[in-house]
Amino acid sequence: MAKIVLIGAGSHTFSKHLITDVISYPELRDSTICLMDIAQEPLDLIAAFANKIMKQNKYNTKIEATTDRKAALDGADYVLTTIKVGQRTPVQDPSPTAFHGIELGRGDTINAGGVFYGARHVPAMLDICIDMEKLCPDAWLMNYTNPMAIITWAINDYTKIKTVGLCHSVQSTATNLAKYMGVPANEVSYWVAGINHMAWFLELKWKGEDAYPLLRKKLEDPAVYSAADAHWAGPDVVRAEVMKAFGYFVTESSMHMSIYVPYFQKRPELMEKYLLNRKVVRPKYEEADKELRDKISGDFKFPTAHSGEYGSTIIRSLETGIPFRINANVMNKGLITNLPDGCCVEVPCLVDKEGINPCYVGDLPAQLAALNRSNISVQELAVRGLMEKDKTKIFQSILLDPLTSAVCTIDETRQLVDEMFKAEKKYTRGYK
Repeated sequence: MAKIVLIGAGSHTFSKHLITDVISYPELRDSTICLMDIAQEPLDLIAAFANKIMKQNKYNTKIEATTDRKAALDGADYVLTTIKVGQRTPVQDPSPTAFHGIELGRGDTINAGGVFYGARHVPAMLDICIDMEKLCPDAWLMNYTNPMAIITWAINDYTKIKTVGLCHSVQSTATNLAKYMGVPANEVSYWVAGINHMAWFLELKWKGEDAYPLLRKKLEDPAVYSAADAHWAGPDVVRAEVMKAFGYFVTESSMHMSIYVPYFQKRPELMEKYLLNRKVVRPKYEEADKELRDKISGDFKFPTAHSGEYGSTIIRSLETGIPFRINANVMNKGLITNLPDGCCVEVPCLVDKEGINPCYVGDLPAQLAALNRSNISVQELAVRGLMEKDKTKIFQSILLDPLTSAVCTIDETRQLVDEMFKAEKKYTRGYK
């Protein structure tokens, strides 16, 4: 049966979900799940969780754990990456740098934070791909690590590995939209395409009929989207405003979307207006570790319901031929015809025994393509700058960033980039 390797297994959120998802499918319960992390303590904890849930359910799934990446990858059929280079901290790392009260160093996808997050993660991901080319060249790489588009673009351009980038924003947003409309989530269908964290619900249907009129009607009441619990990340005002302005609902949270465009974070008073100062309180890693450790040592019965993440579902379809449609990040080979060829796009894909097959989308509505292209320009220059270790291209990529350019002058952006290089010097050696 399949050998499934999880690199970055010390991650609580993804590892617990992905392990549980695999065993939720009877067809995958004879697999080997190999957990790999460079940090022994979190690796041991997740391995203990995996062994406990197998024992509770009397499954024969083989669990391996190692800090040796080459040993883990040897003979792998599927590799899932959830790595975080540096330390176990929230995504605000790398260190933020503020101008005019706006912290433009934050984030893990775009602006200075996203580009320098790429400086940490692209080399590590390419090292994994180099090992895969030697040890498991036919394996599928499914990446969950950000910056998703930058990493996927680099892997496609600089390695031979089969890869897709996976994110849960499409399916989680569909659930949110059902909540806003007041309808069962299992009655909602959709067709979504664009780029990661900025894909668009081009079609939204309830019981087969266009649901956008209902959604627009519901969003006339600000209480629907401005409550503290509207979305797991807090109030969802930005996405409601984007839909009202551009006609379509976007896939990522309001906090993320506000970073990708120039309209919401460029002045402190706008942060307050759009409820972007609300912070999501997450448990500290130490607290989460203790909670999981206590559950493992006690009588807690771990649930085996599927989380909705795509990784295990892709493996099941590839192994059994049972078809399934996902949304994944892939190279744009004529899929979205008004976005640049070769960039990274997030599109519907059909998965079966023959592979992961991206679907043709055609032109996006012009206004949506324009918003996507504003981010793609940053991603393209970031990929070239990271691969060539070229400080000028890194600087130019951030000059093109929509939010940064709305807040900073050229000189201020240069200062921002210089400060980020200093803050991230451990990960930017050799740049010229």
